[in-house]
Amino acid sequence: MSDVTTTAIHLEERGFVPNNPRLPVLIYSAAFASDADLASILEKRFGDNGWPPQWRDGIYDFDHYHARGHEVLGIAAGTAELVLGGDGGRQIDVKAGDVLLLPAGTGHRRIRQSPDFLVVGAYPPGQSGDIIREAPTPAMRQQIAFLSFPLIDPVLGRDGPLLRLWPDTVVGKS
Repeated sequence: MSDVTTTAIHLEERGFVPNNPRLPVLIYSAAFASDADLASILEKRFGDNGWPPQWRDGIYDFDHYHARGHEVLGIAAGTAELVLGGDGGRQIDVKAGDVLLLPAGTGHRRIRQSPDFLVVGAYPPGQSGDIIREAPTPAMRQQIAFLSFPLIDPVLGRDGPLLRLWPDTVVGKS
């Protein structure tokens, strides 16, 4: 796991998608080796690091974001092309073993996928993946700005980049 490449992407507001003005998206490339049961491996890692897995499925083919939860997406099988940040946002390719950490407010959608595409989704305790397809209200913006999250990176634990790249929002850190 020490050779995992992590990329941080800062996204500005686009159309109805607020993105997150303070927190970057984190992309963990090739964080996990391909395995016949990679979904279970992802679920275990996320759960062990305080991000209980919630679902196995794909990614919607329409722009949406979550105001009630930061989301970690583990690519358990296949490949896909995604857009992050809303209409005209950043296009990325993902494959089995990659992981995306999306701060609340981050727009995302799938453009295309392989037939075997499978994603494991997880959120911090007490948070959820509400599906929002409209401009945020002032209350939603406030919720996005102050949403808490675990002190542990969902992929790399206490050595992960979350603690370094999301420092101002870590609960208990001054």
